[in-house]
Amino acid sequence: MKLIEPATPEEFEQYYALRWLLLRKPWNQPRGSEQDDQEKYAYHIMAIENRQATGVARLEFPQTHLAQLRYMAVRDSDQLKGTGRNIIRHMEKYALSRSINMLFLHARENAIGFYEKMGYQQIEKSYVLFDTIRHTKMRKILPNNIE
Repeated sequence: MKLIEPATPEEFEQYYALRWLLLRKPWNQPRGSEQDDQEKYAYHIMAIENRQATGVARLEFPQTHLAQLRYMAVRDSDQLKGTGRNIIRHMEKYALSRSINMLFLHARENAIGFYEKMGYQQIEKSYVLFDTIRHTKMRKILPNNIE
């Protein structure tokens, strides 16, 4: 498994297709709903294995020393293989390289345990997506260096 920044139209097609497949299709959302008006301002990362996308995530920068992790998803068949952990570590290192010292996210209920293992703390309940998916706001103060 390797991590890449999608750069070509083909890579972005794989990236958005996986985002839609994992985060939107199960709730009957149309293709295109996996994108928003912040795509061109964000930092994107994709996990690849055997030339197939296995995980995706995006980092946004709403404030000078703050970043938000969004649209993170890993194929079920690739969970428990370190893909999600590698994506998170990469995003944290990238944030530190931009002098960002805190990351926050809105975790789906089924992902809270994963983020807690990665050092994120629950802050508060946040929104409910598609009337069924409850989210919790979480954050992590980044150390000066990440292994």
